Amino acid sequence: APSAPPTACEWPRWRGPDGTGQFFESLGLRPGRRNAIAAGATEAGSGVLIAVGAATPLAAAGLSAVMITALRTAIWNEGFKPATGEHEVLLAVAALALTETGPGAPSLDRALGLESSGPGWTVAALGAGAAGSAMAISMGRRQPDAPAPADAPAAPEAPRAPEAPTP
Repeated sequence: APSAPPTACEWPRWRGPDGTGQFFESLGLRPGRRNAIAAGATEAGSGVLIAVGAATPLAAAGLSAVMITALRTAIWNEGFKPATGEHEVLLAVAALALTETGPGAPSLDRALGLESSGPGWTVAALGAGAAGSAMAISMGRRQPDAPAPADAPAAPEAPRAPEAPTP
């Protein structure tokens, strides 16, 4: 099974959207580069929203979508395995917990009087995240495999079988 994509602590070994795109292709999330950029932008954008306390349910939905997709395609792709996926589950649950409680006093949502929190918003964020994950996986698997690069050597032809002698 492929290894999980790098976490923030592993950025020095991150290979950019092309390398991550190849990893996504191996998971069936095609086109890989586009999905890698979308996942990275969603994760980063949602993280910024959580940090400043803005649009918390939307941010929780985005983080949940990325984490659910990681769990379904890279970590638990062959079924649930104990002692795996803790990081992804923790990130999704933490974002959803902030949706339940609200981002707190030092947040843009509270300052602007736009705070949306509680069980209904939490369930909506989880549902949106699950739907987003399902869409990303479904759309990625409907795309055809990427063609081989034009400069890649063609597969050699199999040698011809010797002809049987005629009597």
